[in-house]
Amino acid sequence: MHTEKQITGLVKLGEYIAAFLEHETNAGSSDSLDFQQLKEAVARSKAENSWFTEQNQYQALRALSSEFKREQIHLWLEAYEFSGQGVQVGLILAGNIPLVGFHDVLCVLLSGNKALIKLSSKDKRLIPVLLEKWQEFTGVDLAYELVERLEDFDAVIATGSNNTARYLEQYFKAYPHIIRKNRTSVAVLSGRETSEELKALSSDIFSYFGLGCRNVSKLFIPRDFLLDRLFESFVGFGEIINHHSYVNNYDYHKAIYLMNQEQFWDNNFVMLKEQDALFSPLGVVYFSRYENLSDLEETLERSREQIQCVVSSMDLSLPTVRPGQAQCPSLSTYADNVDTMEFLAGLTKGN
Repeated sequence: MHTEKQITGLVKLGEYIAAFLEHETNAGSSDSLDFQQLKEAVARSKAENSWFTEQNQYQALRALSSEFKREQIHLWLEAYEFSGQGVQVGLILAGNIPLVGFHDVLCVLLSGNKALIKLSSKDKRLIPVLLEKWQEFTGVDLAYELVERLEDFDAVIATGSNNTARYLEQYFKAYPHIIRKNRTSVAVLSGRETSEELKALSSDIFSYFGLGCRNVSKLFIPRDFLLDRLFESFVGFGEIINHHSYVNNYDYHKAIYLMNQEQFWDNNFVMLKEQDALFSPLGVVYFSRYENLSDLEETLERSREQIQCVVSSMDLSLPTVRPGQAQCPSLSTYADNVDTMEFLAGLTKGN
């Protein structure tokens, strides 16, 4: 294992990404660093996947680089003991938002195992570039391979839709595995939120066009909460309607609601609809009104298998993140609340 060298390389990668973002967004950094490879990857990702705008890719890169600090990495890794057996771990990565699968790659490599990486066709440009740069900064080869098909693996970590997950569970049942399904995030409001907190919540809703499992798609609001407060906080995200794929979704669901004479509230770029379901379509945010917070917490507890995170400024019995922090998971924040590092630490060759 070359963990300390890997950590040093990761710290340098974080600094490189930060310099790249400064260069691209503010033209304030030196031209002494070569950003061409990453710049081309961003451009190609945008051309191949219209959801991967430059802004969204920059947001994902910024979230990664902010975590690549030596002290943070050490604190994260100190909680585990790794066997260093070099287990080959197959990774089937998601591609709903930029770099969503990179944390799994990090976990496998830093645990001393080999990553067999099947990239999503929707997100196949950024991750290879970051891995090449990480390897360059590390000074030793990283144990990974980009593959079209998983073969000769000892364990699997895969992400897919609920339907795909059922197939994956069956296909990989003979191997140690983590199979992730569809999840979404919700917000619980007290009605006492400040304007700043509601604006921060808006970023949890609209970042990445709402495509991430950490995007809030459902709001729980007090009985007397005024919806106008939400629309006022949404104003800063009005440009989202200029994205052709987003507006197609918005127009489609608006037409359906109008034809069915269903009640909804609209500000011309997002609709609010009172609905029990947690998963809302793009261009729509569902909400439910509650009277008793304890009853609501019990309801959310029963739905934990569908919820990635709960956003709230209140102290609830469930784990929460503050408004504006849903898209800023730490290194020790694991998808579906399944500790990936603990899973990897328990693997041995041939098990």
